[in-house]
Amino acid sequence: MVKYEFKKFHQLNTEELYDLLQLRSAVFVVEQDCVYQDLDNLDQKAIHLLGCNKEKKLVAYARILPENIPYPNYCSIGRIISSFDMRGKGLGKVLMEKSLTYCRENFKSIPIKIMAQYYLLDFYRSFGFEEVGEKYLEDGIWHIDMVRSN
Repeated sequence: MVKYEFKKFHQLNTEELYDLLQLRSAVFVVEQDCVYQDLDNLDQKAIHLLGCNKEKKLVAYARILPENIPYPNYCSIGRIISSFDMRGKGLGKVLMEKSLTYCRENFKSIPIKIMAQYYLLDFYRSFGFEEVGEKYLEDGIWHIDMVRSN
């Protein structure tokens, strides 16, 4: 069982911050063999969705950014991940559902824009996202921008 909690940056304790940065590094840098600057000065403005197991270990995470950060006239969802040992258990779907609900309740009619890894195109389409523009390489991985009405 995974317990989910939304926190603003200033509400994170040092252990939670360390855990989320460690999980993001494990997946986006090590597992995906992608050297990039994960610390982008957006975490301080974000809402962090933490999913912890019964041992209180972080196993799922998403980052929600309010309107105009970083996309003008859009809010955004990103850094959607689950730990390697929890893959295939539907955590990504739960993260998206909870993130979309948060955006709907807090950002009302502001549309949502994401930078999706291209291989997850069908996953994001299943939540109503549509591609905008062409696919592009970002840090050696194919991505595409997608938008959805809120």
